[in-house]
Amino acid sequence: MDNDESTAPRTQYHHGDLRAHLVETVRILVEEKGADGFSISEAARRAGVSSAAPYKHFSDRGEIVRAVALAGIDRMRDQMDEAAKTAKGDPLAPIMALGLCYANFARTEQGVFRLMFGLTKGHDEDPELQAHGDACFDVVKREVRAFLGDGPPDQEIERRSYMLHMFVHGHAFLEIDGKHDLDMSEGQEAMLMADIARRIMQD
Repeated sequence: MDNDESTAPRTQYHHGDLRAHLVETVRILVEEKGADGFSISEAARRAGVSSAAPYKHFSDRGEIVRAVALAGIDRMRDQMDEAAKTAKGDPLAPIMALGLCYANFARTEQGVFRLMFGLTKGHDEDPELQAHGDACFDVVKREVRAFLGDGPPDQEIERRSYMLHMFVHGHAFLEIDGKHDLDMSEGQEAMLMADIARRIMQD
């Protein structure tokens, strides 16, 4: 028996949505070991189901990992949507909140975050993955348009939304990769997001 079988906690599965249970189990494994660090048989043991059970819902390992990525994109979209809608005060507050939410998601779900963007290398060949990603980006475009009003053309909304995403996405990866030495306390990161929001939205 290998170490994973003997030491990994086993979740006894009794009833309910087996597909969702497996996706959540694999999400935890992705966070612990990375997207390539486990097998479907290990995921089944961890979930407390037979080794054949995952194949009732997924054709192979790639399909269940993809399901974890899709769920992650949706979870990030929902969190961003909530953060923007509840932001108060400064007219730029919703856009600042989007950036903070995005970076926080990357920190708290590093494995899933890396997986999401690893799989999107072939997003043009995966319409479902493309649609989920577009829905997430639509939250950014919605808030950019709300700030700028109805005057600017769609191309300008796209341009500024992309600039915001480019900055925050780069920041998120630098954060989780430990590639900067800046003080990134909560207050400092909020100031950073406020600065970039002003530079991009008020030029």
